[in-house]
Amino acid sequence: MTVMTAATQFSVDPTEFAGKRALVTGGTKGMGEAIVRRLAAGGARVATTARSPLPESQAPELFVQADISTRGGVDKVVREVLDRLGGVDILVNNVGGSSAPGGGVLALGDEDWQDTINANLFAAVRLDRGLLPGMLEQGSGVIIHISSIQRRLPLFEATLAYAAAKAALTTYSKGLSKEVGPRGVRVNTVAPGFIETTAAQRLVARLAEKAGTDEDTARRGLMDSLGGIPIGRPGRPEEVAELVAFLVSDRAASIHGSEYVIDGGTVPAV
Repeated sequence: MTVMTAATQFSVDPTEFAGKRALVTGGTKGMGEAIVRRLAAGGARVATTARSPLPESQAPELFVQADISTRGGVDKVVREVLDRLGGVDILVNNVGGSSAPGGGVLALGDEDWQDTINANLFAAVRLDRGLLPGMLEQGSGVIIHISSIQRRLPLFEATLAYAAAKAALTTYSKGLSKEVGPRGVRVNTVAPGFIETTAAQRLVARLAEKAGTDEDTARRGLMDSLGGIPIGRPGRPEEVAELVAFLVSDRAASIHGSEYVIDGGTVPAV
């Protein structure tokens, strides 16, 4: 099977994940949707979540509408996944983001910090806690936490709380890997840079309109704000999905406790 987009083409073994059960949070848009499609194309039984209803064009094996930044939302997802799938072999904690205002640290109140930490750290911690026992019982499984290069390149003007939460997620992921690796469960982190999702495209369009310029110029300005992207373009959701698919596959059986940056070279340090 071949998975294709306008700019990307990957060959996919339709049996690679046969018999595997996967949960991808935030799987109806952007990177999450691409990961859902990639794992399903490889033969996995895929469940996903979102706060909003499932788009008509998508048909995962299981969809749970829930806000997993809350304890109640996580409990709902865990309950339905266990009831329908009996557990998971692959868990991709993809949900994240921030609605905190810009303006620097003094513009952020306790609620801004707590909401950001709930979405970017506690959602993953709680889902791991709910689904990890089954993985440990069967002696196998893979957990992927989607972090961000912002943990290394925090922008104090706009993403400080988000960057801090993602840094905490990466540290938590490393600690978890030390605990569960000897019991058959692999844990890795993926840290994307600027990925041109549909939401990012809308942001570029808004920036272009506000500045009275074209989208290419607005996109370039956004890239420059990150210090530039050496490959000359943002990443694509399908490219992140392909990395995740590799890391959860048997091809990556000895990759554990690591973070993989996919940012086109944005992070300037080794």
